[in-house]
Amino acid sequence: MTNSYVIGVDFGTDSVRALVVNAQTGETAGTHVHEYARWKQGLYCNPATSQFRQHPLDYLEGLEATITGALANVSEDVRKGVVGISIDTTGSTPGPVDETGLPLALRPDFAENPNGMFILWKDHTANAEAEEINNLAHHWDTDYTKYVGGIYSSEWFWAKMLRTLRVDEAVREHAFSWVEHCDWMSAVLTGNTNPLTLRRSRCAAGHKALWHSEFDGLPSTEFLTKLDPLLGGMRERLFTDTFTSDLPMGKLSAEWADKLGLSTNVVVGVGAFDAHMGAIGAEIEPYAFVRIIGTSTCDILMAPNEEIGHRLIRGICGQVDGSVAPGMLGLEAGQSAFGDVYAWFARLITGPVRELLGTEAADALSKQLIPHLSAQAAKLPVTENDIVALDWINGRRTPDANHTLKAAISGLNLGTDAPAVFKALVEATAFGSRSIMERFIEEGVPIKKVIAIGGVAKKSPFVMQTLADVLNKPIQVASADQACALGAAMCAAVAAGVHPTMEAAQKAMGSGFDAEYHPRAEQAAIYETLYQKYLKLGEFVENK
Repeated sequence: MTNSYVIGVDFGTDSVRALVVNAQTGETAGTHVHEYARWKQGLYCNPATSQFRQHPLDYLEGLEATITGALANVSEDVRKGVVGISIDTTGSTPGPVDETGLPLALRPDFAENPNGMFILWKDHTANAEAEEINNLAHHWDTDYTKYVGGIYSSEWFWAKMLRTLRVDEAVREHAFSWVEHCDWMSAVLTGNTNPLTLRRSRCAAGHKALWHSEFDGLPSTEFLTKLDPLLGGMRERLFTDTFTSDLPMGKLSAEWADKLGLSTNVVVGVGAFDAHMGAIGAEIEPYAFVRIIGTSTCDILMAPNEEIGHRLIRGICGQVDGSVAPGMLGLEAGQSAFGDVYAWFARLITGPVRELLGTEAADALSKQLIPHLSAQAAKLPVTENDIVALDWINGRRTPDANHTLKAAISGLNLGTDAPAVFKALVEATAFGSRSIMERFIEEGVPIKKVIAIGGVAKKSPFVMQTLADVLNKPIQVASADQACALGAAMCAAVAAGVHPTMEAAQKAMGSGFDAEYHPRAEQAAIYETLYQKYLKLGEFVENK
């Protein structure tokens, strides 16, 4: 039997990676990672105002560099055997496009305008717009937030679009439509970026753009124009139909086939968000709680529609038929900051070193700091009188989105040192994780197992053991270093017809698990008390 190969491309926050995978065995044939050049320089971003933008050139350069890099050392048989490519991205990361689907930032007149670029998931400049959407939806005949947990977030499609249209007259004039990053990248490979005809991701549309079959697609024109007349006519310039990731977007265009050294017969799959394809790569099954743990977290659950579809789960990031796998209800939650909490603390410590002793000393310290703090924090006892912190340093995504919330640390004294604070921050991220898990359980969605993927899951035993203790559940860590890219490859294999279903692709291409963390009874019991303190501290901060 001749082997087929597929390529999964995973666009993360800082970099993009591509994985060439044997579709019959799951064996990796090639891989490559590319860091975004402009993002790395901090261009177009202002963390103080929560503005985070990415230039489409970073994406285009990364797409070509990673795929050609991943294919650089494969045999000609492997190259000729490539039958499919699928892409996942962070989200919601929408951008304004013209009538041809060209992002405005690729035009000379918008080349340096952040408002003409893709608005990264963690951009919170649209907090006020999100609140307006919630207020109107909750007083409208149809509550358009009912399938996204009842609360619309500033991290999502409509809030970002409305904010940009309000503050930038030039974008207002030239933005014909808006496209999610995962949809645009997939469309680019096919050569058809027409925003009226490209296939839009069910995953992105359902979780972030308020799309649902009950609404006959997107929210009504009446609702949108009541929200702001600037949205008049936008519904007609977006989409009505959406598509699951087992379906093709199209075939590889001649231009990209030439760039990548591939055939125009290669099928390009419909895109999706990284967490949802990552859950596929982590071999998600019904009622498994898959945690993609990196700078933030995204949590994915999957359940049969006939068992859970009648429930409306409060305070999550949506429940969407087919957002993970066709025929299953995909449920999403997550934390706005996880690894970013630790990165903030590291910057707090190394900042003065950089200013006083120079970049070289600060960089040397940065490389050693988190491993050192983890080792020291692991030695500390867990007691009921420990410091308690909140993980809301970038607001709260779930449960119950509120991106205006701030973090806090309580219980400091003159004897508190850096490892103790770091331990409290790690525990805070674990407590935030537990609050999400408990919301699902309270709402009637059982959690039968916990699976973790992502950089933190692979690199930090201290964090993972703390998480297992706080959740009081075993946690399996997926073997795949690039589970999101692997999941994208699995989707490509289904879209290209190599496997009939996602489940079949997972069975053939999955890489299993290489670590498991079990809760320690003594620590888990103490964390019950500390978790209650976390909840009380959160209630105080939110109310005051």
